[in-house]
Amino acid sequence: MGGASPCASCKLLRRRCAKDCIFAPYFPSDDPHKFAIVHKVFGASNVSKMLQEIPVQQRADAVSSLVYEANARVRDPVYGCVGAISFLQNQVSQLQMQLAVAQAEILCIQMQQDPAATGPTHLQLDQHQQQQLDVHHSNLDAMDSKSLLLASTYLNFAASGGNGGVMIQDPLKREYLWT
Repeated sequence: MGGASPCASCKLLRRRCAKDCIFAPYFPSDDPHKFAIVHKVFGASNVSKMLQEIPVQQRADAVSSLVYEANARVRDPVYGCVGAISFLQNQVSQLQMQLAVAQAEILCIQMQQDPAATGPTHLQLDQHQQQQLDVHHSNLDAMDSKSLLLASTYLNFAASGGNGGVMIQDPLKREYLWT
């Protein structure tokens, strides 16, 4: 900066802000917390080295990523951004499961209202439904057993036409519901 106010990094490090300060364009003096958290996690020397190795047109994006990762590391010192990503992936899996259960409920209601649909004992799936089913199967390990039991109950109930005697198949036990 070299002018009236040093950048946030020079202010925190208590040094004179040179005209060619590598931090000045990305850590303005009006946002000192931004540099403080990056400095705490990565260190000023490491950040300076990283910025010098990156082309000038990509430095703003790199600083934005460093600030995001530093904030994530402060919130979750062990996992950082990976913890946030895992949390969101689990949330997507749970929402996909809820969607599958809701679709099974709709199918069950439709089959109860349409007496001509009680013939086959298995469901015919189109390609999109099969892809969704494949995604759900790949995410089964992320679900708890109650959700899995509930979903299989609805799917088996819908597949049987809703006329009782639905068998839930669990690897550890077999039991009949609605008998």
